[in-house]
Amino acid sequence: MSHDAFAHHALGSAALMIISALHARPSQTVTDLIASSSVSRATTYRTLQRLARYGLVQHHGETWTLTPHALPGIGHSPTASQTAAGLRAAPSWDEIAQQSGTAGTAARRKALHADQRAAYRQALERLAEHRSRAVVIVHDGRQVLVPAVRADEIPPAWHAPDGRVLDPATGRSAEGWRVATDGRLILIGPADQRTYDELAAAHAQALSEWESAA
Repeated sequence: MSHDAFAHHALGSAALMIISALHARPSQTVTDLIASSSVSRATTYRTLQRLARYGLVQHHGETWTLTPHALPGIGHSPTASQTAAGLRAAPSWDEIAQQSGTAGTAARRKALHADQRAAYRQALERLAEHRSRAVVIVHDGRQVLVPAVRADEIPPAWHAPDGRVLDPATGRSAEGWRVATDGRLILIGPADQRTYDELAAAHAQALSEWESAA
């Protein structure tokens, strides 16, 4: 499948399915091939005609078989009686790729994927530069990775039951600071001093504006 002869604008992947089906069980009708290759009827007809133009398949009545000259391409050699039959020699996979203009497709695709993987690794490295280093400790003979504490995470001892933040030095409430439900430290500014009803009204207005814009 990775060969350029089976690229989209050459024989295509359906050709490989049909060749494989005929190699596994020769002399199949179109109906048989649809079932054995899992290729649709229309695609089967088009693919068989394309393979026939390259001398890879032949038909006798309603049954189709691989030509003897198609067998070397899939690892088999025709017998002497078959080669003496005077059948037109089929081009090699490389020749088919050259004639179809798809030669080098696999190499270009491989190079593109390599570039994409390199760019992805560089993006991950740049992202990792902004992260704090984790600490590795040994527990019960096993290495355990302990993520570094984020700047917006505070010890549980600083949490007051009502969500206030306690100053560890004085034990008093730190003005303006609150602990969010996910344990993050947040700062409440003047614009955030709204009641629940005000927040609910603002939320409803935002939804209305969003639906109107949509």
